[in-house]
Amino acid sequence: MGFGCNAAGVVGCRIIDSPREKLIAILTNVFVPCNGRFPFLITIATIFFASNFGEASSLISTLIVLFVILIGIFMTLLISKILSKTILKGFPSTFILELPPYRKPQFGKILIRSIFDRTLFVLGRAISIAAPAGIIIWLFSNINIYDMSLLTYIANFLNPFAKLMGLDGYILTAFILGIPANEIVLPIILMSYMATGTLVNLEDASHIGTILMQNGWNMLTAINVMLFTLMHFPCGTTLLTIKKETGSLKWTIVSFLIPTVCGILTCMLTTFIWNIFV
Repeated sequence: MGFGCNAAGVVGCRIIDSPREKLIAILTNVFVPCNGRFPFLITIATIFFASNFGEASSLISTLIVLFVILIGIFMTLLISKILSKTILKGFPSTFILELPPYRKPQFGKILIRSIFDRTLFVLGRAISIAAPAGIIIWLFSNINIYDMSLLTYIANFLNPFAKLMGLDGYILTAFILGIPANEIVLPIILMSYMATGTLVNLEDASHIGTILMQNGWNMLTAINVMLFTLMHFPCGTTLLTIKKETGSLKWTIVSFLIPTVCGILTCMLTTFIWNIFV
């Protein structure tokens, strides 16, 4: 379920009887790329890895994204193993799924439960985060101090650390401001580079690629952006859902820190290896 939405994947962990294993599943769910991250991954793969392959570009970009997904699955298994051996020690339990009696489907109840108990439940949390976050993004990009926006000040402050990860300050700022939804990370990056003051949504991959490369993107940047897209903090809706499902602020913070630390360390390692051999 996490491939569609990580928040829905967290809710789906309710079926796990063992509290320990349910918590492990919740904490590692974010390593599965959701629908909000797939368009960004596909765009970067198409621009930087598949643009020179002509008719085979779609196949190449598909294979690149598939490889990223496999990395996410590997990280899910690895972190699950580490958690089960450290802070969430315990004995593995058996999982028994009892099939209910076969009955005629009651479509009315199915629609009501799916709309009110699932869709509106997640959408309500998304709206409660997206509305104030949209205001903050607009203020950061439109309030100027000494002819420079607050967004630029933040990016310049983060730039030295971002360089260690093979990124730049605007990219890292975009991920932070994109916590309401992963879909807006690329529009924030484009808005920052183009200094438009409003979110930019371009459909032409070649145009996007031109803007990114004019602002210093190279193959290393693309690799690290894809890795950090895969491994960074959950979106705001997922964090609220984790808080609701676990009833604990501590585990919500842990769910924020685990993928973020993994992403930072992975990008730093990739940058270090790249600088040695390239």
